[in-house]
Amino acid sequence: MNDSLLKIKTSYMLLEHIKETTAFIKEKTSFVPQVGIVLGSGLTALADEIDVEYAFLYEDIPHFPVSTVQGHGKKLLLGKLEGTNVIALTGRFHFYEGYSMQQLTFPVRVMRALGAAHLFVSNASGSVNPKIITGDIMLINDHINLMGDNPLIGPNHNELGPRFPDMLRAYNHSLNKKVLQYARQQQYRVHEGIYLGVKGPNLETPAEYAAFHRIGADAVGMSTVPEVLVGVHAGMKVFGVSVISDQGYPPEVLQVTTHQKVVEVARKATPTMIDLVKFALTNLN
Repeated sequence: MNDSLLKIKTSYMLLEHIKETTAFIKEKTSFVPQVGIVLGSGLTALADEIDVEYAFLYEDIPHFPVSTVQGHGKKLLLGKLEGTNVIALTGRFHFYEGYSMQQLTFPVRVMRALGAAHLFVSNASGSVNPKIITGDIMLINDHINLMGDNPLIGPNHNELGPRFPDMLRAYNHSLNKKVLQYARQQQYRVHEGIYLGVKGPNLETPAEYAAFHRIGADAVGMSTVPEVLVGVHAGMKVFGVSVISDQGYPPEVLQVTTHQKVVEVARKATPTMIDLVKFALTNLN
């Protein structure tokens, strides 16, 4: 079966799979989440802050993918964080792992079906803005999709969202403003900027970093965009946070980067990221 036919078949089965997965979770708990959280590389420590009511191993959830990347957890958590009902992925899924766009965004569909109206996404990414350096945090205010695919391709289900979702305000700009003000009060190095998504799994060449800088990106990574597209399609309000794990621009600052280094930098920045997420949760309205 070619890729196009597979995407169409998967899309037609999507509604059935969402119903089966949500039914499985609802059999175990009556918990209704308000916010869905997706944790990126090295950022799973936020999960320790959640007062967990129920935890599921990905492998036990019908139709769920399983994370294969170091630095990513393998549990779905339901519980309270700062008094807010949350549902959290302790590790996300990536296009480069071999999952389809529909598969890797399936958990976001489930979050929405369970009741989550907000989506918080986090990632570790490389800066292509000289003013944003390793260890800084960037609130995402827009994105550029260079992943070569889109999870909304295929038959559209009106129950899930419109055929042509508008992306003018894909990210929650009013919440970003509040968080930025708070970050300045705390003297955190926090910026706002544009995230560019690529397939991976290789890190970028110097020429690619320079090209991404020229077209207006501030940071580049291998995730986030698919989840945001599905979240917006489903009517969720999106808050995105990037932990800057390395610098790709200007060329003279480039260094050899490994995934382990990315994870280590992300873990060091996690306390600040956790504080910002907690603040954001208490200022959703």
